[in-house]
Amino acid sequence: MKDKQKTAAKAETKETKKSSLIAKWMLVVTMTIVVSFVIFSIVIYTTVSKQSITEQHDINDNAVTILNGNLEGINQELTVSNVVTSLSPSTKRLLNGGPTIYSNGKSSNSVFSDDLVSSFSNPDLSIVVYNRHNEVVFANGSATPKLSQPKGESKSVEVRRKNKVYLMTYSRVRSTRTGKTTGYIVVQNTMSEYNKLMSQVLRWMIIISIIAIISFTAISYLLVSGVVKPIKEISRVARKVNKDPDSDVRIRELHRNDELEDLALSFNQMLDRMQRYIDQQKEFVSDVSHELRTPVAVIEGHLNMLERWGKDDPEILAESISASLQEADRMKHLIQEMLDLTRAEQINVNYPYEVTNVTEVLRREVSDMQLVHQDFKLQLDMEDLPEDAQIQINHGHLEQLLVILIDNGIKYSTNRKQINISAGVSGKMVMIMVQDFGEGISEEDQKKIFNRFYRVDKARTREKGGNGLGLSIAQKLVKSYNGKISVESAEGQGSQFKLEFPLLSTKEIAELAELKAQKAEKLQSNK
Repeated sequence: MKDKQKTAAKAETKETKKSSLIAKWMLVVTMTIVVSFVIFSIVIYTTVSKQSITEQHDINDNAVTILNGNLEGINQELTVSNVVTSLSPSTKRLLNGGPTIYSNGKSSNSVFSDDLVSSFSNPDLSIVVYNRHNEVVFANGSATPKLSQPKGESKSVEVRRKNKVYLMTYSRVRSTRTGKTTGYIVVQNTMSEYNKLMSQVLRWMIIISIIAIISFTAISYLLVSGVVKPIKEISRVARKVNKDPDSDVRIRELHRNDELEDLALSFNQMLDRMQRYIDQQKEFVSDVSHELRTPVAVIEGHLNMLERWGKDDPEILAESISASLQEADRMKHLIQEMLDLTRAEQINVNYPYEVTNVTEVLRREVSDMQLVHQDFKLQLDMEDLPEDAQIQINHGHLEQLLVILIDNGIKYSTNRKQINISAGVSGKMVMIMVQDFGEGISEEDQKKIFNRFYRVDKARTREKGGNGLGLSIAQKLVKSYNGKISVESAEGQGSQFKLEFPLLSTKEIAELAELKAQKAEKLQSNK
């Protein structure tokens, strides 16, 4: 009992672990979305940053170029006097905080609109000019960036201070006449617009990413739940069927029109097939026990009679032995027919790729039956049947069908001892007809003759040794091979049974042959 409880607990634990499939999928989906947005954000942020930084480099380079253009004409070391003089009186006034225009409203000169004034007026730029002794000879504001002498003509460095990026540009000033270094220019760009822009970009990217991740995670959860829900339903049905094999519970219609719906349909078909096999087994046992009850009772009665007093009477002894043997033979035939019926219901498993030439089987079987029943005339007509007509059926089963129908016609024949067998092709179907001229079958009986153990004339059938299973076996065989069986009959005029099977094309024959060869090869390899 404890072992069973432990097993059940383990099974429940496993089931609980499996129920975390949504969490696992959600984790994968969420991580994928997060990583994707992080990469996307980094790419966008980096692209915007590089573009903006490039513009700031251009501003610094432009300021350096303008200053160099004004200072490279100085041949001596840079000093306050020669630098200020080179930058013009108007510029000096601007640097000292003077007005940009005269009080009379007229422009001073073109220096107010030139690039130099634009550079000095840029609040982000702090421009400092050093001489060769690292002394400041000019500055455009209170900020005085330190000099870092470039190894070459100039260099630009990005510096981070208090979560802000500054762009520092250092350049030599050379005299155009002597080519000697007269001083250095330092341009510090606080890049306020850049820092503001990048801060906003970063903030909006974080906000958008959070919203997108939450939204996509919610959508993913709905999608994943939609996928897992049918799987849970399939698992639930499987557990119920496992507990109760006779359960008729099935997976509900999913209305998905995708692979999961195909899986559910296939699963239901598999369960229906298993249920049919279970029902067949029960029906087989029930039918056999029912039909064997009579012969067993007869044999038991004779044996009891012999045991009590009949064994001393030679006549009673002989009669009992004969009756018992007859009933035993009947039981043997009954069991064989029941086995044939059960096998007929499993044709698609045991004989899925069999192909048979109809003409060859008809000729051989009619000839054999004629030898057995020489008092009957078996007439075969195959004018409308091509010699190479082939259908998907095991040749032994086609022979069995013909034997059942011909033997049935012979049993129920009256005065006219003739059986007509004809075959032909109509459209894409092969037709085989077996006609007798016996007592016929009533309309009411025609609906029942394919039922198990049903006999039109029970007394006469017992005399002939029939068990009422022949036509039931025939119907099962025909249906298993996707065919049809029907009957037309009139009382007192005979009956005609018709078999219909799909005619195989050359392509279909080749495909079935290939599948059969593959199955044989697989079986051989398994051995």
